[in-house]
Amino acid sequence: MDIYLQGLTMGLAYVAPIGLQNLFVINTALTQNRKRVYATALIVIFFDVTLGLACFFGIGAIMSASPILEMIILLVGSLIVIWIGIGLMRAKDTLDTSTNVNIPIAKVATTACVVTWFNPQALIDGSMMLGAFKATLPAGMDFFFVGGFASASVMWFLGISTIISLFSAKITDRTLRIINLVCGAVIIFYGLKLFWSFIQMVIPYLG
Repeated sequence: MDIYLQGLTMGLAYVAPIGLQNLFVINTALTQNRKRVYATALIVIFFDVTLGLACFFGIGAIMSASPILEMIILLVGSLIVIWIGIGLMRAKDTLDTSTNVNIPIAKVATTACVVTWFNPQALIDGSMMLGAFKATLPAGMDFFFVGGFASASVMWFLGISTIISLFSAKITDRTLRIINLVCGAVIIFYGLKLFWSFIQMVIPYLG
């Protein structure tokens, strides 16, 4: 039980800070119907848990062993993140319930995959956090820790989806536009920061 609780608390600490996944789920909860909100949350949970498993079982070691691969991930990831931010700032979503705001489920899955698996910082941070913690676990306790980590993802994303969806009626179109602009700006800044990290890695090779 202690190992499960450790995985749960570690998972919450990993997933709770505002990031691309949270912004995507929050934006969905503000603009789409309840059925699509929960479908989106479950899709994000799937990609979040699979990323956590990959980090836990050693994706960080692969990246560390190949600086070229790390640079490629940084470059591609930063450009995709910037593109997502620009798209969010340009979005003109409405809270008019008479408007069909559903998007194809394939697009939901693709976007959820991008904001999770193509986020270099999530790969790096997750690998460092979970990989380091794995080394401290007693033999045979991996299953309980992973179970706690997965539970944290389920609790967090379903929780924020429910809360935001319940209070979305109090949010106007203008408020949504402001949220889109702020979230988009944050995401673009984040993408530029990742791109700068890529530049810093490339400079030594150019010299």
